[in-house]
Amino acid sequence: MVAREQHRRPRRSFPSEYKVEVVELCRTSGRSIAAVARALALSETAVRRWVSQAEVDAGRRDGLTTAEREELARLRKEVRVLREERDILKRATAFFARETR
Repeated sequence: MVAREQHRRPRRSFPSEYKVEVVELCRTSGRSIAAVARALALSETAVRRWVSQAEVDAGRRDGLTTAEREELARLRKEVRVLREERDILKRATAFFARETR
């Protein structure tokens, strides 16, 4: 398994404008997603995910839209922070309750 991890490509990120262009190329070029991915040196999985997400965003497929995914991520982060703050306050309350005895 270690040898396999050494051959992984480094994770790349792409601007949303680029993703939109690739999705549009897949739709209009008449070429398969695999062919477009090969021509642009992208993974087929990533391009398929972009096309699928574009269909969700356009309302042609069920699923969470990009905006909903972003909101969900933001809310999960907020919940995590609030839980951490609550835990800190619990510990502080217990500490001060012991100190005042």
